[in-house]
Amino acid sequence: MRLSDSLSLAFNTTKSNKLRTGITVAIIAFGIMALIGIVTAIAAMNQSLNESFSLMGANSFTIMYRDINISMGGGNRNRTKKESLKRKKSNEAKIFTYEEAKAFKERYKFPARVSISLNYRNVIVGHGSIQSNPNVTLIGIDENYLLLSGYTLSAGRNLTPIDVQSGNSICIIGNSVAKKLFPAHPEQALDQNIKVSGIKYRVVGILKDKGSSSFMNADNVVFTSYNNLRRLFPVGSRSFNIGVYVNDINQMPAAISEAKGTLRPIRKLRVDEENNFYFLQSDSIAEAFINSLGSVAAAAGLIGLITLFSAAIGLMNIMLVSVNERTREIGLVKAIGGKASSIKAQFLFESVIISLMGAVFGIILGILVGNIFGIFLGTTFVIPWGWVIAGVVTCTVVGLGAGIYPAVKASKLDPIVALRYE
Repeated sequence: MRLSDSLSLAFNTTKSNKLRTGITVAIIAFGIMALIGIVTAIAAMNQSLNESFSLMGANSFTIMYRDINISMGGGNRNRTKKESLKRKKSNEAKIFTYEEAKAFKERYKFPARVSISLNYRNVIVGHGSIQSNPNVTLIGIDENYLLLSGYTLSAGRNLTPIDVQSGNSICIIGNSVAKKLFPAHPEQALDQNIKVSGIKYRVVGILKDKGSSSFMNADNVVFTSYNNLRRLFPVGSRSFNIGVYVNDINQMPAAISEAKGTLRPIRKLRVDEENNFYFLQSDSIAEAFINSLGSVAAAAGLIGLITLFSAAIGLMNIMLVSVNERTREIGLVKAIGGKASSIKAQFLFESVIISLMGAVFGIILGILVGNIFGIFLGTTFVIPWGWVIAGVVTCTVVGLGAGIYPAVKASKLDPIVALRYE
C-alpha cells in the first residue's frame, strides 16, 4: 500500500465519523483559540502602546516627583504595607513646586531645552453655540513644550517667553478641537475667541494632526501658558512637570546625569539622602507595560497546553476505539498482504489530520477574537505568525503522540484473531 493510499484512507475514515471527529476537533480548536486569541490581543495592545508613546518626543525625558509602578498580576507583592504608606506619604510631600521647576530651568546648563508644564484636567471648550464634550485636556505650558512633546503647528505661532511670563489669555488648540469648534473650516479658528470652562481665550496657534491611539488622544488638547493657568484656574497643590529635550538621543544618559546633579540642591537633599525624583522616557514606559503583559502571555500558553493535553488524551481514546471498531478490517488488510507499517501510517495520519483540523479552526477563531479586541484599541489587523506556526507544530506533535500507541496496537494485531473478531 502506497503512502498516498494510507493518507486517503485516513481522510475518508475521518469524514465517515463526523460526530466523533467534530467533538475532538472542537476540543483542540478551543485550546488553540484561547492561546492564539490572547496572544493576538496582547500583540494588538503592544502595537497600541507603541503608537501611544511614539506620540511623545523620542529625544526627551520627563522628571517626575514620584515613581510610576507598572505591574500586572500582583507584582511587587513583597512590599510591606508600612513601606507602601511611607513611600506614598513621601511622594505626596515632594511635589515639584513652581519655584523648584523655574529654578531647574534657570540652572540647568546642559545643551538641551527645558520645558515646564502644568496639567489641569478635562474641560469644556466652546465657540458660539458649539461646545465640546468635557474631555478636552487643558495644559499650561512654556515656549519649549511643543518641541519636547513632538507637536507641530499647522497655523499661527507658538507661545513666546513674554506670553508665558505675562500669563495672557491666549491658547494653542489641537487639531481635534479646531475641527469640533469649526467643522467646516478648522483653519478659521486662528485669531478667533473661544471659551475654555467659560473663560475667553484668543487662539494664536493650531496644531497639526499628531494622531491618537486607544490610550491617548494627543489632538484633543488646549495649551495656554502655565502662568495663565495658575492665575485663572484653581490648580491647588498640583505638581509641575519638568521635561528635557536633547538634540541627540545618544546624549540622553549625560543629560539625565546633569539633571540629577542640578536638581538635588534645588530639592535640598543631603549627600546621604536618596533622590526624591524620577526620570521617565517614553520608550521605557512602553517597555514596562509590554514586559508586564508577558505574564498574561505565559498564562495563555499554560491554558492552551492544559487544553491540548486534555485533547491529546481524548484523541488517543478515540483512536483506540477506532482500532477496536476496525479490527476485522485490519485483519483483512493483513490477510491480503498489507504491511504493518502501512496500517501504522494510516492510523497516524488519521490522528494528525484530526489534530491539524483543530489547529486550523482554532487559529482562525483565535485571530478573529484577538483582532475584535484590537478593533476597540484602534489597531491594524494583527497576525502573530510565530505563535501560528508554533500552534501548527504543537498540534502535529499532539496528533503524533496521541496516535502512536493506537497505531502500534493496530499494526501488531494477529490477522487470524482479527478476522474472527466480532
